[in-house]
Amino acid sequence: MDDQPEPAPEPLDRRAELSEFLRTRRAKLRPGDVGLPELGRHRRVPGLRREELAQLAGVSVAYYTRLEQGNGRNVSAEVLDAIARALRLTDAESAHLTHLAKPARHKKKRRPARVQRVRKGLLYLLDSMDGIPAYVTGARSDVLAWNAMAAAVFGDWGALPPAERNWARLVFLSPAYRDLFVNWDSKASDMVSYLRLYAGCHPDDPELSALVGELSVKSDEFRRLWATHNVKEKGHGVKLLRHPLVGELTLSYETLNLPDDEEQHLVTYHAEPGSESAQSLRLLASWGADAGLTDVIGDAGRGPADER
Repeated sequence: MDDQPEPAPEPLDRRAELSEFLRTRRAKLRPGDVGLPELGRHRRVPGLRREELAQLAGVSVAYYTRLEQGNGRNVSAEVLDAIARALRLTDAESAHLTHLAKPARHKKKRRPARVQRVRKGLLYLLDSMDGIPAYVTGARSDVLAWNAMAAAVFGDWGALPPAERNWARLVFLSPAYRDLFVNWDSKASDMVSYLRLYAGCHPDDPELSALVGELSVKSDEFRRLWATHNVKEKGHGVKLLRHPLVGELTLSYETLNLPDDEEQHLVTYHAEPGSESAQSLRLLASWGADAGLTDVIGDAGRGPADER
């Protein structure tokens, strides 16, 4: 029947995720990278062989093979640490490996998705940050709240349905965001890496499965990047934007983890004092609701802080 609800998306396969993560990390290393001799001119596999990785980690080949096949049920933290060191994993990658191999135990009965809410105090803080584009993201990089300056720079997310206020959807499905980020490839890679890290902690999240499924169908770039299994923590850096009204903006960003909700992050942008970008931000602030990506998602304006 036409009115029957669509089936819930399948959760991510944790064992397959563990297997592919280890395989792709191993493929990135050459023997010379880890002090092993390069034996033979032709190697059947890219990167390290399983036996070479097992040797570096101090485990048997059979043990490591079982782990790379997705069976991490009885693996110890010490072994995971040894494998992480052998693979030269970053802190984010090591945490991801642990989440995949030794997931937290959950009750069999799945709880309904928790509604993401931003504290009133944080909404007031956003409003008070004059001249500073700032917003709060939640699970899956959903945009939960923002101030007027963020709307002036990135567009009015309030013009979108809540389900579409998601950074990954905007980056991969909106042509205007492809134009906004001068180094779009870097932004796209970061977004997928953030999602991968979240997926390791929440493989049973149905909204994540739906998002990944949608983006995999609609974006070849997303599908290619998702297959790399790269993971990355949100942090700080510099973004070069090409704003439709004021031209190029060089903005530094900072990501602050919120202590009472590990899935929420406050992200702020600022320009170097006295720079052309700082002057452009002041110009956008003076224009107010007339600024923003008006050809994408409506006139720039206020975020959810207006609706409290």
